[in-house]
Amino acid sequence: MAQLQKSIDKRNALIKATIELVNNNGFHATPMSKIAKMANVSPATIYLYFENKQDLVNKTYIDVKAQYTSYAFETYTTDMSVEHGFEIIWKRIADFKLNESENAMFLAQCDNTPIIDEPSLQEGIKHLQPLLDLWERGKKEGLIKNMSNYLLYAYAINPLSFLMMAQKRGAFQLEASQLEDAYQSAWSSIKN
Repeated sequence: MAQLQKSIDKRNALIKATIELVNNNGFHATPMSKIAKMANVSPATIYLYFENKQDLVNKTYIDVKAQYTSYAFETYTTDMSVEHGFEIIWKRIADFKLNESENAMFLAQCDNTPIIDEPSLQEGIKHLQPLLDLWERGKKEGLIKNMSNYLLYAYAINPLSFLMMAQKRGAFQLEASQLEDAYQSAWSSIKN
C-alpha cells in the first residue's frame, strides 16, 4: 500500500511540476529534465508514467480539465432552470479560475495554443458535457441563442480567463459586485 501511495505521489509531483513549468516557461522551454528535477525524481522515472513529453502534457491537461469540471458542476443539477443552472456553473467556473489560478492558467494556455493534441482536446470537451447539455436545452426552450457552443463558450466563459490574468498580474481585483456584473454580461451575451 505504501508503494502505491509513493507511485501516486510521484505522478502527482510530475503533473504539478509540468503545470508550473509550462505556465512559467511555455511548452517548448520545459524540458523533461527540468520537470524531473522540480518533481524530485530521476528523468527516467517520468517514462514509467508517461510515454514522452507530449503524453505528459496531454495527460496533465486531461487531469486538470477533470478537476476543473468536477468543481464547476459539483452543485449543478439537471432539474435547475437554464438560467439558474448557468449561473451556478458560471460562478463555480469563476471561483475555480480565480482561486486555482495555476491550474486555470495551464488550461487557458492549453486551450489557446497547439500544445495539446486533438484527441486530448476532444477528451477535454467531453468533460464540459453538462454545460453543453444545458445550452442545448436552453436553445430548445428558446432561452439561449442558437449558435455554436464554441461561440457561446467564447462569449460567456473565456472572458473569465482575461479577468483571471489581470487579477494575477495585480492590474485588477475582482470584487463581488464586479463578479456579478461579469456574470450578468456573460448571461446577456448568450441569452435570447
